[in-house]
Amino acid sequence: MPELSLRVMAQVVQGQLTGNPEQVIRNLETDSRKVRTGADSLFIAIRGERHDGHHYIAQLLEQGISSFILEKLPDNLVLREQCNYILVNHSMLALQKLGSYYRSTLSMPLVAITGSNGKTVVKEWLSQCLALGGTVSRSPKSYNSQLGVPLSLWMIDPKSDWAVIEAGISEPGEMEKLQAMIQPRLGIFTMLGPAHQENFESLEQKCREKLRLFRQVETLYYCYDHELIREQLLREKTIPHCVCWSLRNPQSDLYISKLHTGLGSTLVDALFQQHPVTLQIPFTDRASVENCLHIFLFLLHQGFDLVTIQQGISSLSPVAMRLEQVAGIQNSTLINDSYNSDIHSLRIALDYMSVQQQHKKRTVVLSDILQSGQEASVLYRQVGDLLQRYTIDQLVLVGEQITKSADMPRVALRFESTSALLQQLGALHLRNHVVLIKGARAFGFEKVVGSLSEKKHTTVLEIDLNKLLGNLNYFRGLLKPPTRIMVMVKALSYGSGGHEIANLLQHHQVDYLGVAFTDEGIALREAGINLPIMVMSPAMDSFDEIMEYRLEPEIYSLEGLQQLSDLAVRSQETAYPVHIKLDTGMHRLGFMPEELQGLLEALGQVKNIRVKAVFSHLAVSSDPREDDFTRHQLQIFLEMYEKISGVLGYRPLRHILNSAGIERFPEAHLEMVRLGIGLHGISGAGAGLETVSTLKTRIVQIKHLSKTETVGYNRHGILSRDSVIAVVPVGYADGLNRRLGNRTGSVLVNGQYCQYVGDICMDMSMIDITEVKASVNDEVIIFGHGNPVEDMAARLGTIPYEILTSVSGRVKRVYINE
Repeated sequence: MPELSLRVMAQVVQGQLTGNPEQVIRNLETDSRKVRTGADSLFIAIRGERHDGHHYIAQLLEQGISSFILEKLPDNLVLREQCNYILVNHSMLALQKLGSYYRSTLSMPLVAITGSNGKTVVKEWLSQCLALGGTVSRSPKSYNSQLGVPLSLWMIDPKSDWAVIEAGISEPGEMEKLQAMIQPRLGIFTMLGPAHQENFESLEQKCREKLRLFRQVETLYYCYDHELIREQLLREKTIPHCVCWSLRNPQSDLYISKLHTGLGSTLVDALFQQHPVTLQIPFTDRASVENCLHIFLFLLHQGFDLVTIQQGISSLSPVAMRLEQVAGIQNSTLINDSYNSDIHSLRIALDYMSVQQQHKKRTVVLSDILQSGQEASVLYRQVGDLLQRYTIDQLVLVGEQITKSADMPRVALRFESTSALLQQLGALHLRNHVVLIKGARAFGFEKVVGSLSEKKHTTVLEIDLNKLLGNLNYFRGLLKPPTRIMVMVKALSYGSGGHEIANLLQHHQVDYLGVAFTDEGIALREAGINLPIMVMSPAMDSFDEIMEYRLEPEIYSLEGLQQLSDLAVRSQETAYPVHIKLDTGMHRLGFMPEELQGLLEALGQVKNIRVKAVFSHLAVSSDPREDDFTRHQLQIFLEMYEKISGVLGYRPLRHILNSAGIERFPEAHLEMVRLGIGLHGISGAGAGLETVSTLKTRIVQIKHLSKTETVGYNRHGILSRDSVIAVVPVGYADGLNRRLGNRTGSVLVNGQYCQYVGDICMDMSMIDITEVKASVNDEVIIFGHGNPVEDMAARLGTIPYEILTSVSGRVKRVYINE
């Protein structure tokens, strides 16, 4: 990591410096929620479509950040006097200039990796293999964007023997900027596919754009069998030295003559520059094998011996590109990051742990950091300093080096090995803790995760928090800045989980949360959620609890209004917030237009109540055929609101739009909107939305049956041919609708649709895999990625909401966060 004075930084970014020019900066920060405090940290205020770092200057000064790169000065003159700042025209460009400058000072071989898929996996696996012969700096996680690449470059240790940087693009013109920063010596092009295709005219154009990364490399490594890449290289001839592998072309540098797939591994017979070589790959799926062959080619060409290569590839495990959050014993929450450990990824994991609010206590289980290239004393001093910046109630250290470091907190529990820890797991205090499990692959911490997990599940509901945030930002982008956003998290946030989703939304600063019932709001408060929470269907006998937990009730009747007012008087509340519900055509809860006069009279009489908002609910906002009715509802709502605000003498917030309404009626965004199912990727109009939840399981048994056999209860599963039937452990007790049976519904197995055969059982169902090459333990997608829940809903004649919320509580929720 570099050390630059503000004077030098100002020269590099061509900005105007105010403050101490000799202040040395080591850390660059761009996310106000995850900053390393101290005089050696500098915050770069970047403007985005939905966020502006300039809004957080005062907050960051309070946290101890005193140096900034800004596009505009703070309005507060006092703030200007308290900080050092470099004024620039474009903060993102300034960050990129700093990354490029630091890269120019480095001399180690730098490998750049790009491709439509596989680049993060290849980066991680290549780094693990290269570490057998030296030290490696690599991009953390998926830092491959215009923002992530300069931050990755800044994190490179100048003493490393290798640097491996990942580069990704989403539109033309971006790769030239990345190439100028990365300046790679070597390159790997993994593959070309349709991912992120929306901004490119064709795959050919995207291929040309990605190849710009390698125009000045000494050597490019790729697969000859990817025709578009091969043809583009032949056509442009801008990269003089290319080395390739192939399953088809015997003249390739690495010709794969035979792949032998066995139980859990693949044996490779090949010729490298016409010399026979073999390799055992610990995977059987096509994508992993191809990723390993890229690495095999690279290491062979770079002169690594076969023994070292085999040792490295044999030790590879599926890459944990995402932090996995699962339920643990003693009502704990486990954050599983047990596949690698270095100082940068440790900080990312600690940041993620620190924003979890479902439990107040924190436990960190941390192993030795291997192959860092640093002296142990220096490395663990850095680790100790990092740990001190976070609130950690219980620290568990595992390994010969970290347990002996004097820089670790004295109160830490110390174990020389994972086996020693496993024998003493009962000594840990984990009740109501968030537990981060962070370890180098060699320590096998997956055993710790398995032992501490609440129970074993084959069927899981996987919730991709990154896609959920992407959907949130999609809707935020439709709103003008004054409009607030309330996110509905009722029914366990449409089946995705209550406090887990609410905690994420709180971290990303939504304005309000909405729940259906009082007990849902109480559960969120007890999980540490302090956002305003509206309760949409409060029972009047729960008003005491509503006030105790500072929830904001919907008022839809005069009786409820009077009862809450009386309670507010008794409780000495001076202005308890409520939301008045109007019925403008939904005809569910709320005051009808003919009841408005009685409401106005009551509002003029009740005491100790303040109307925080007036709202209604649209009945058919997603249906263009009913737009006249929707506009009629809007008109009634606005007319009723004006009369209410006239009686009150102030203007409460207005909100009437749901997810579809946000997209289709921008003129009615008003002061607040309510985002519900759209957050989970389901909407009539949202082309920019992504599927958040995927219900998946695995094949537990395969049967080969003749056409004379039947399948399942009542012999309803009639076979018209000799068939291969797979059994999967998911049934109607898990929320799977029984009407999907008997070939009504389908699942996805290895990219192909397979129909249900026979009746859906309580805990099991059977699927026809006759046309699919599949094995026991292969993944089966019930709905979600690749098998849209909307399709299942259409087959059942129902709505996606019903399917999502029907997934039973016994199905484990797994939260994915890159």
